[in-house]
Amino acid sequence: MKFLAEEIEDYSELHTEDESGLLKSLNRETHANVLNPRMLSGHLQGRFLSMISRMIRPEYILEIGTYTGYSAICLCEGLQPGGKLITIDINEELETLTRKYFGESPFEPQIDYRIGNALDIVPTLSEVFDLVFIDADKINYSAYFDLCLDKVRPGGFLIADNVLWSGKVITQPDTKIDKDTQALLDFNKMVHEDPRVSNLLLPIRDGLMILQKL
Repeated sequence: MKFLAEEIEDYSELHTEDESGLLKSLNRETHANVLNPRMLSGHLQGRFLSMISRMIRPEYILEIGTYTGYSAICLCEGLQPGGKLITIDINEELETLTRKYFGESPFEPQIDYRIGNALDIVPTLSEVFDLVFIDADKINYSAYFDLCLDKVRPGGFLIADNVLWSGKVITQPDTKIDKDTQALLDFNKMVHEDPRVSNLLLPIRDGLMILQKL
């Protein structure tokens, strides 16, 4: 997931707004007690998500893939007063930890945290979203995009994480491609060619695809 030299990444973090105390605590507890802590957005990406949200000033945000709630809290930093973030995760084992940190954040009244399959939940949502963040199982990225696009306002944004997949998207002719990598290759190609969106792939951390609905 690290494409920059470690010294450059460290320098970038040193010259980026610091995490809040709550986010630092969540970061530490996730790394200490949860499997696959690399799934957490972390300092640099978290500040990027916060900055994007503060630029957009969304009224409604949809997040697919909550994990321990770090990215959700970052995204909430730009919510309008009275706005709402709906975040969906299929892993009920992390619910207690995640709700603990949501409860300690100033955004708890604005967070609608749902446990279940996003493929089932998203079609039931009636909100029109200003911002969607996709950071869940890679196999279904294209399906999530298809489900969400009609629920995003014209001019609204979608962000998909992990689109560089630790560099695995750069393949050689004789490379055996696993299902997740193929799903991301298909997703990246699909959104790049979709006339309904403009796109920018940023090599931040593990790759962020930024899409704006036209």
